[in-house]
This record gives sequence, C-alpha cells and structure tokens, in this order.
Amino acid sequence: MPLGIPFRFKEASSRSRHRSDWYRHGNPPLGLKLGDDADEIDLDLTLEKYVLAKHFLSSILENLAKTKGLKLGDFITDGGRDRLVLASGGVARDFLAIFRRSIDVARQRVMEKKTARGEKIGTEDVNIAAGEYEPSKKEDFKRDASEDRDKLIDFFNKIRDFCLTKAIANCFLLDKDAEGAEVQMIHELVDLKLLHFARARVTVSKRVGKIFEAYMLDLSQYAGARKKRDLESIEFWRSESEEAIRRVGLIYTPSNL
Repeated sequence: MPLGIPFRFKEASSRSRHRSDWYRHGNPPLGLKLGDDADEIDLDLTLEKYVLAKHFLSSILENLAKTKGLKLGDFITDGGRDRLVLASGGVARDFLAIFRRSIDVARQRVMEKKTARGEKIGTEDVNIAAGEYEPSKKEDFKRDASEDRDKLIDFFNKIRDFCLTKAIANCFLLDKDAEGAEVQMIHELVDLKLLHFARARVTVSKRVGKIFEAYMLDLSQYAGARKKRDLESIEFWRSESEEAIRRVGLIYTPSNL
C-alpha cells in the first residue's frame, strides 16, 4: 500500500455501508470522504458473486481438510456445499459456524442409522444446521440494529410473510428505482444478514422497461424447524433458473412510508 494513501476496508460484518455515516457536510466538514480522502476496497462477498463466493469459501474448507488428509468430497456432497454457501450469505464466519453445526447434525443422523441420504453432510443437514443457527442471527440483530429496532423487526416480518405466503419462494424482486423508508430498511436488513443481495439486474416480461434487483430471504427463516415444504427455492445463480427469478409474482412493492 503506497504511503500517504488511506484505505477503508469494508468488512463482511453487520456494520456495512448502509449503517455507517462516514462523512457529513458542514463548516468544517467532518469525517472521511470516499474518492477524495480515501479509496474503498470492498472485501465483502455477496450471493450476487455466487461463483466467486463458493470458490473462496470452499477453499477454506479444502485447506482445513488437507490438514487431516481429506478432500471435500470425502465428507460433504456437492448439494451440501451449495446449500452451505447460501446459508452463509457469503460470510466466512457464518459459513464456518453453520458447517460446524452441520457436522453435528450429520453425525447424529448417522448414529441414529438414518443413512438413506448417505453418511456425508448433505443439503438437508445444512438446512437443519441453518435453522439452529437462527438464535445467533437474532443476537447479532439485537446488537447491531439501529434505534428503530422494533420497526425494523416488524418490516422484516412483513418481507418474510411476503416471501413465504405470497411469492412462495425464497427470493423477491425490488424495482431498482424504488425509494423510501422501506427500501432503506431492505438495505439495512441486507447489512444485518437477514436478507441477501442476489442479483443486480433482473427483467420481467410483464414489466417492460423496468429493471429489478433480486434479494434472498435468509435460509434460517425457512429451513430446519421452520421448513416450508411448498416453498420454491430459486437457484438464482444457475442459467436454468433464469425464468424462475423473472416471475411477476416475486415483485415486492414498497409502501409509501
């Protein structure tokens, strides 16, 4: 790093760009102005960069496995690895925490001789582990949420209800040009890892000229004990899911608050 050039590193944590006030205009101005006083290097991985996130997170497991003379395929299925990436939202800390719980879930299942799905960590094992991880998500929320915590909780419940009972899918779409308090709260919930940014540009055939962003509800909200069997789990990173993510029924229209 060249001397005299400051950088702000954006960490993969709850405190992100929508929850931080870095610069305030005034006489004199206060804070750090990005682009003038410092450059930003974004170290966070989101599900929008799914392939990159999977490669990075898998490399962590691969290096851990090597210390024991193992390969990933020895203890986790391909489907289990994909679900683990989704469950983590691309955050390494959550990835490793849910992986650790997945080991316990799979071990318990094998001990109970429930081996119809095999003895490796699979999709359902990760689903259960993600559901068990929800209390940790709640604690992070309580610690990091803003002063309007109750209002944010109410709105999250509204988004969750939309996904589970109206869209009946793990994802929803938001008009890229939408503005207002609810849009800001969606951004805050992304920072708090209860929603995950999935795709930056989605078109819908019945909404000509409109561009939408795709978001995914955190896996902990519909997995494990909360499993919803009729929910469509859209694999938005796959080309064959292109039409599934473009459904008009996924569009969430913010209220004018």
